[in-house]
Amino acid sequence: MLTIDIPGFKQLQLKHLVLDYNGTLACDGSLLPDVTAVLNKLTEALTIHVITADTFGSVAQEIASISCNLNVIPPHNQDQAKEEYVNHLNPYHVVAIGNGRNDCLMLQQAALGIAVMQQEGAAAKTLQAADLVSYDILAALNLLLKPNRLIATLRN
Repeated sequence: MLTIDIPGFKQLQLKHLVLDYNGTLACDGSLLPDVTAVLNKLTEALTIHVITADTFGSVAQEIASISCNLNVIPPHNQDQAKEEYVNHLNPYHVVAIGNGRNDCLMLQQAALGIAVMQQEGAAAKTLQAADLVSYDILAALNLLLKPNRLIATLRN
C-alpha cells in the first residue's frame, strides 16, 4: 500500500494502479521506453492493472515482462467498463492514469486520477476529470515513486 497525506486535499491509501494502454503506456501499440522498469518498481507498493480494448492486438506480448493484471474490454462502452473495473477494486484505493475520452469516468471515480498528454494528446473531458495532468507517463509514474512531487502539486 502507498499512503500519501496531501494537506487540504485528502489522505490517499492506494493499493491499485489502473492504467490505460494505448496513448498512456504505449504509442501505436508499442510499449514506451523505460515503462517496464518503473512499473515493476511500483509493484513493491501497488497492484498494477492494465485495462484496454487492445486495438493493435499486441498488449499481452508487450507487457509480458511486467508483473500486472491485464483486462481486455470490448470495443463498445469502454468508458463504463473502465469505471466498473475501478469500482470493483474499490475506488478509494485506486490511482488511475489515462489520456482518452474513454478514460474520463475511470479517472473521475478513482481516489487519484492522473491524465497524461503524450503523442496521442488527451481528451479535454479527461483532462477536466483528472486531479492532475502530467506531460508523460514516466513523469506520472514518478509522482508515485516520489510522492513529495504529488504533494507539492495537489496541496492547498
